[in-house]
Amino acid sequence: MTAPTAPALVFAAARSRAHGPTTALWHAVEVHRPPSEVDGACELTVCGSLARISTEQQWPVVARDVCPACSTLAR
Repeated sequence: MTAPTAPALVFAAARSRAHGPTTALWHAVEVHRPPSEVDGACELTVCGSLARISTEQQWPVVARDVCPACSTLAR
């Protein structure tokens, strides 16, 4: 008998909005549903903020404006 393996985590890239003195950043969102159901809605990111999923980008995003907390937590 083999031990069950944990499912692989799948992350999507999401873009936050600039708010006050903060700039828009790329975040990671853990996805628990098929890609066809991801419609660009706002989702809770790995770091706890809200961001809109981008269907055109994949995580990890190759950019300079990436959330440092999401980069660390979504490895």
